[in-house]
Amino acid sequence: MQMLRTAILLLILLTAAIACIEVGDKFSGLAPGIWRAYLQLESIPFTEDPAQLSKGELVTENQLPFQFEVIYENDSDFYIEIINGEERIRVDDIYIGRNPATARDTIEIRFPLYESYIKGEFEAGMINGNWIVENRDNYLIPFVARFGQDYRFTSLVKTPKADLTGKWDATFEIETDHPFPAVGEFVQEGNRLTGTFLTEIGDYRYLEGTVQANKFYLSCFDGAHSFLFQGRIEEDNTLIGSFSNGIHYATMWQAKRNPDAKLTDPNKLTFLKDGYDRLAFSFPNTSGELVSLNDERYKGKPKIIQIFGTWCPNCRDETEFLASYIRENNVMDLEIIALAYEKRKDASKAMATIQRYKKHFNVDYELLLAGPNDKTLAAETLPMLNHILSYPTMIFLDRNDRVRRIHTGFYGPATSEFENFKKDFNESLQMILSE
Repeated sequence: MQMLRTAILLLILLTAAIACIEVGDKFSGLAPGIWRAYLQLESIPFTEDPAQLSKGELVTENQLPFQFEVIYENDSDFYIEIINGEERIRVDDIYIGRNPATARDTIEIRFPLYESYIKGEFEAGMINGNWIVENRDNYLIPFVARFGQDYRFTSLVKTPKADLTGKWDATFEIETDHPFPAVGEFVQEGNRLTGTFLTEIGDYRYLEGTVQANKFYLSCFDGAHSFLFQGRIEEDNTLIGSFSNGIHYATMWQAKRNPDAKLTDPNKLTFLKDGYDRLAFSFPNTSGELVSLNDERYKGKPKIIQIFGTWCPNCRDETEFLASYIRENNVMDLEIIALAYEKRKDASKAMATIQRYKKHFNVDYELLLAGPNDKTLAAETLPMLNHILSYPTMIFLDRNDRVRRIHTGFYGPATSEFENFKKDFNESLQMILSE
């Protein structure tokens, strides 16, 4: 009897203890709120000092961090927003499952426009997996994310050596015999640093990071590109640093402050070869039909030819600009033809990507599959041009199909030059409309 009373008492105590345990909210996917993620990159040092930038600090070298927010629309449906500076990129293609071998929950976050995805397992507020780029051979970068960490690079607050706000004359690939110019544009608020770099072929979009004492860090991840900048403020207040684009490209750069820093006029970089004044091409559209400037639809009309790639974030910005401009402005007679140069070697797969791209941006003009993204091979498809220097490139044709202006690259909304681009675009458009 005594043993029975003891057992009953233990059962009561155990039940009471269980009743006191607070069970957290259950979600069908990831916990809602801010997550901190990083890609583990391979990189080169920007200095001979083996200690590099971050020894003894909470910034882990060669980790490319970014943040995303999980947002639930109802009890079961959610999406994420990737955060880079002032930009938020919504991602809806998220798939939850279970790995029978490990009995762990799995997640796949897809970026269909860029043919890449994150795949991993998650539990207890943590994801472990990889970022995989499908249109590159064996391209895989380790990925980790943790729930509830509200910083990007570090939670440290070290007094910055300098305020980096302003423009900087920069040079990339300084370790090579073919360095190229860039302009850095930064805004610093305390330890927080945002901005971008402009080059003659485009910009690095929205970068976000931190300044800690004499060191600074910037990063961007958008599903297509993975940018990591690590740098140091020198004694003479110049900057020295390294840049990594995923695991396939790394270089060194330096910069000095210059409020008047500028690059070559984008209207002077690409031009017609001697003896030419017109374009000529014939490429298939998303329905498989050949489209040419000689088609009846285009005769006697001003035209914009966009050279782009679906894999290119600057091209995405330019496409958004063009598509919205056409929707919001009643531009009589104007025609746009976009020529896609794709990473996919298989034509059917490349065309499928272009079709998704057209649907996503609600594009109502023709998108043609023009060739491979290799610039040398791409130039062979338009031999009247001196080169194809940049994706994107925009060519303005008058009503007689004469080339009136060629604008190389695109300075998007992350740059101070975006307003100048819009003014230049309107000027070029009025030029071909009035002739």
